[in-house]
Amino acid sequence: MSTVQLGMPGVRPQHASPVSTLRGERGFPEAAREALGDATLRANMRHATSTIQAKRAGAVREVRDWQKLRSAGSALKWQVTDHLPELLEQLEESVAAAGGVVHWARDAEEASEIVTRLALERDAREVLKVKSMATQEIGLNEALAHAGIRAIESDLAELIVQLADDTPSHILVPAIHRNRAEIREIFLAAMPDLDPSITDDPAELAEAARRFLREKFLDMPGSVAICGANFAVAETGTLVVVESEGNGRMCLTLPRTLISVVGIEKIVPTFQDLEVFLQLLPRSSTGERMNPYTTLFTGVHEGDGPEEFHLVLLDNGRSSVLEDPEGRSALHCIRCSACLNVCPVYARTGGHAYGSTYPGPIGAILSPQMTGMSGTDDPNSTLPYASSLCGACYDVCPVKIDIPEILVHLRAKDVDRRREARGEFHGSWDLALKGASRLMSSPRAYDLAVRSAKPLSSLLPGANIGRLPGALPIIPGWTDHRDLPSPPQSFRSWWDEREKERVARGPEGPASDGPGENGRARSADGPAPDGDASAAGTPDGEERP
Repeated sequence: MSTVQLGMPGVRPQHASPVSTLRGERGFPEAAREALGDATLRANMRHATSTIQAKRAGAVREVRDWQKLRSAGSALKWQVTDHLPELLEQLEESVAAAGGVVHWARDAEEASEIVTRLALERDAREVLKVKSMATQEIGLNEALAHAGIRAIESDLAELIVQLADDTPSHILVPAIHRNRAEIREIFLAAMPDLDPSITDDPAELAEAARRFLREKFLDMPGSVAICGANFAVAETGTLVVVESEGNGRMCLTLPRTLISVVGIEKIVPTFQDLEVFLQLLPRSSTGERMNPYTTLFTGVHEGDGPEEFHLVLLDNGRSSVLEDPEGRSALHCIRCSACLNVCPVYARTGGHAYGSTYPGPIGAILSPQMTGMSGTDDPNSTLPYASSLCGACYDVCPVKIDIPEILVHLRAKDVDRRREARGEFHGSWDLALKGASRLMSSPRAYDLAVRSAKPLSSLLPGANIGRLPGALPIIPGWTDHRDLPSPPQSFRSWWDEREKERVARGPEGPASDGPGENGRARSADGPAPDGDASAAGTPDGEERP
């Protein structure tokens, strides 16, 4: 194969379709503020994410070459990125050779139209669905409903969300924001034949869902099922679906027609490459050594499984992500959700605050690139700022996506766009940063500012600086949500005092250790904290600070 240089296409790729569920109605700060006021949500999120974190950590510790596996997964994903056009053509040929039919969808509308047409041609009025992020992204359930076709989710968590007329808030556990008591009420409201005496015991709730779904599995006149895929093997045309319940496997084997909607980035080059990802994915997602159900299927086979197989390859903004060399690694994501479970922001706000099918840190870099950041009023322009940049997401990512680096890159793009829109140095941020640049380029001005901070802070009550007036530029954005400590004695003033003391003492006198609590210098007289009265000396005889 020859290398194709992506990122410089002849025709600029289009962003995701507006009907995609990749953009919320309001920005992250507003949505997060509301979520933070929901005590039940925060308790549910804290319990669920901490539990999954602990399971993942235990599963990863068992693998001695975990970092090598991560590096292998990252290398394979970069190989896909660098050779995507050729691999897509190879996948199409392999699927067709195995008896399947491949459809290409540029956006959400095309993908939904293809799936809806296929279902209507087979007189399907109900279709079963396997949990799929791609079908959520394109709003497939709503498109099918508009055509008079009811989609029934077979994944338990997805079913809960569907019955509650809710939206998923987590990549792996869509109903993570719901507790058992809430699920019981949802089932009682949506399942008319359910015994009212049912409790919120997980076994009873699972049994109720099982009875509800089995009736659907065995009574499907059109016999059509829709799924996604975790991986698609270009070499063989094999699709891989991993799950924990087994309902997905029934959807993949019982219907006469199977339709799979798969993002173009889900390709792996060879069948052997699966051995890397099928080790990385379960440990990173559910904290298991392997998924309870791993289903691999290739085309159609007489007397075994579906009689028809259709693969819909979805772009919907992915080519636009590939155009950016610094942001394209966001497409390496294997949807494990490890970054969500360790993110302190996600754990407190939940997934709905992000407004996209893809929440959490990965959503904060993927959604804005797929849709584009069109302006200050665009909710997705706020997503790159939905992070503390702590770096925990990168540490746990099984394919080493440097999420913090991409977040900073997207923030820079947003700032540049806003500057171009309003002209050079017309906003408070621009003026403040220009002033800071001049201040820090002048040692005398910087010294004066630093020395002035301590006397000015003494006018403020308390040890911390609380909320400051909104009339001040930039600063209220910090003090609205956090307290700043009052500035202590500056290093420069401490150094001047130290030098004066040294000169007054002469060459043999003890020196002070440095600025201590409340800006006062600590004396080095007396024994060291560990009881050792000796002090290590530097080559010039001075005591170490």
